[in-house]
Amino acid sequence: MPVPPFVLALREHVGHDLLWLPGVTAVVLRTHAGREQALLVRRADTGAWTPVSGVVDPGEEPAVAAAREVLEEADVVAVPERLASVGVVGPVTYENGDRSIYLDLTFRFRWVSGDPRPADGENTDARWYDLDALPPMSDDMAARLAAGLVAHGEADFVA
Repeated sequence: MPVPPFVLALREHVGHDLLWLPGVTAVVLRTHAGREQALLVRRADTGAWTPVSGVVDPGEEPAVAAAREVLEEADVVAVPERLASVGVVGPVTYENGDRSIYLDLTFRFRWVSGDPRPADGENTDARWYDLDALPPMSDDMAARLAAGLVAHGEADFVA
């Protein structure tokens, strides 16, 4: 996965030390042929199916970051409808020894246009899945997806 330039700059100063980074997850939904569907991508690094996720750039609004990630990773235009959940992911230790922990903001998105494809090399596949025929995914990603399926109400906060 490409590392954002600002993270590379931070790493020059902190080395492999633990970084606290803001992240986003976009649960993009649409109705097609009367069926509710979710956009999922297959990560190039792990092969796992997940909603689109990424890191918020410095000064970037989180919902804008999530929409940017959806467009960059899957070539799909979507608009945020609500903040669905807030939680912490990690700590994560990468193969090179870098350590990060993420504040994840999961958003529910509505599809506007575009046919999904792996647009930027971070994923090997991108497609719509009917909600009753989702591929296996981690408990964490399944929980983020479930939070995004809720149409209204307050965000879930993991405690």
